[in-house]
Amino acid sequence: MLSRRHLLVAGTAAVASPSIAAGQTATPAPWPTKPIRWIVNFPPAGAADIMSRALAEYFGTKLGQPIVVENKPGAGGMLGADIVAKARGDAHIVMISSAASHGIGPVLYKDVPYDPLADFTHIHLVGTFPSVLAVNGTSPVGSVQELIERARAKPGEVTYGSGGNGTMNHLVGQLLALAAKVQLTHIPYRGSAPAMNDLLGGQITALMESLPTASGYFASKRMKPLAVSEENRAPTLPDVPTFREAGFPEVVATNWFGFSAPAGLPPEIVKRWETEIAAALQSAQIKERFDKLGIRPGTLDGAGYTALIRAELPRWREVIKAGNIRAD
Repeated sequence: MLSRRHLLVAGTAAVASPSIAAGQTATPAPWPTKPIRWIVNFPPAGAADIMSRALAEYFGTKLGQPIVVENKPGAGGMLGADIVAKARGDAHIVMISSAASHGIGPVLYKDVPYDPLADFTHIHLVGTFPSVLAVNGTSPVGSVQELIERARAKPGEVTYGSGGNGTMNHLVGQLLALAAKVQLTHIPYRGSAPAMNDLLGGQITALMESLPTASGYFASKRMKPLAVSEENRAPTLPDVPTFREAGFPEVVATNWFGFSAPAGLPPEIVKRWETEIAAALQSAQIKERFDKLGIRPGTLDGAGYTALIRAELPRWREVIKAGNIRAD
């Protein structure tokens, strides 16, 4: 039985908190209360950077606080992801997660400092697009088959660059090498910009790059696209075949990027972000920007995006094992 003292304490608490006693919930604290750090885990000018800055600009006048975009590249996107993973419960730090940092890196590298599922709150799929195999605009190579024939004639001499080891573009190149049964020597760079510069300068034979990053170079004819990695042709490159059409049906992959925050966020903030991101992706401002770059806005909510990541991890584990791919 409760003592008289316990009853007095309970009665006092009920008087002190009438709204709670009446079955009402406390009003959530205001948010955001300070600038939001938006971590881009790749260098400037890459796809993650392009999407982050477009969305940050959109949100700049909608949340009542500045959004500070910070590029934190390294280790295939895992350096920046680890910053967010270690900020558990912090409602003022977010990132664009990706296949590199959450689908490939965690099964490619040893001693990954975070769990790609448990250490994050995955809020929404942001966008998808293909990888594109490209050569210098003046290259005599005009098709994927011609590039493969050159690789067969000169084993080990055909090189392809990507924006980093463990990125989707790296592994799409390895998928092609496995399908064609040739050696394509991968040259990893610290971001897309130096890789494209070396392609234009003739230091590498080819480049596997994300469509949004390379689209301007295709328009100017400085780079020549040979094939795209998705099931269907890219609307912005209607004359460029898929790898399947080029004779390599095994080479099918989609670059995916999503909006994520640390684990442990209050449910009301997760819901707010999910609502805001969904609205942004349907806005004329973002859709127009994405369309020009060949990005399809994401439609998966937090649960759907989390399920995508969970499914991609074993897929890329098998690709890495089959190709005997090792982290540099």
